[in-house]
Amino acid sequence: MPAAWRSRWRGVCLTGALLLAGAAARADAVDTLREFVRDVKSGRAAFTQVVSSADGQKKRTSSGSFEFERPNRFRFEYTKPFEQLIVSDGQKVWIHDVDLNQVSARRLGQALGATPAALLAGATLDKEFELAAQPSQGGLDWVQATPKQKDSAFQSMRIGFRGKELAAVEILDGFGQRSRLDFSDYAANVAVPDGRFRFVPLKGADVIEQ
Repeated sequence: MPAAWRSRWRGVCLTGALLLAGAAARADAVDTLREFVRDVKSGRAAFTQVVSSADGQKKRTSSGSFEFERPNRFRFEYTKPFEQLIVSDGQKVWIHDVDLNQVSARRLGQALGATPAALLAGATLDKEFELAAQPSQGGLDWVQATPKQKDSAFQSMRIGFRGKELAAVEILDGFGQRSRLDFSDYAANVAVPDGRFRFVPLKGADVIEQ
């Protein structure tokens, strides 16, 4: 085989090998998400959330902590810039705006569905979402989850893993607004006290049942 052809053949083989390796890595990312839902029964982390407008010009940053226990119990506690608490006790989802002392409550089935919380803390995955592996980016392996439910509150969600560790979630809502949560101090399969998933409205709170 002439040297020129051998060189071209090596290039084709190398390209093919790289494509196969990339496909394998992306498939592994979907497997990692499935393993996360199957094997991680509880967890906690700190988070920073950045919400960007559809044109990318306006951004809002908040931070707090996240805890969950399967199935369907979770707690998002925002501390900056405003205090807000979102708690699911497995039956209802409670949202408490601390400054206003206003509480809204919804039955779990109405509030959860194909939402990011359902993916992170729920017990189902393929039933609610179409999963597709994405190219690695920023040192993370990404999976895109698209709700099968057509009237979902968001268009799609990307979940980023660093190895087997949950590292980030990026949500694109129905208005083109993008929200990204980056997790730190993540701990999996830790004991979370039951009281963290209970909510009792404070005396005098304005409670709205939906």
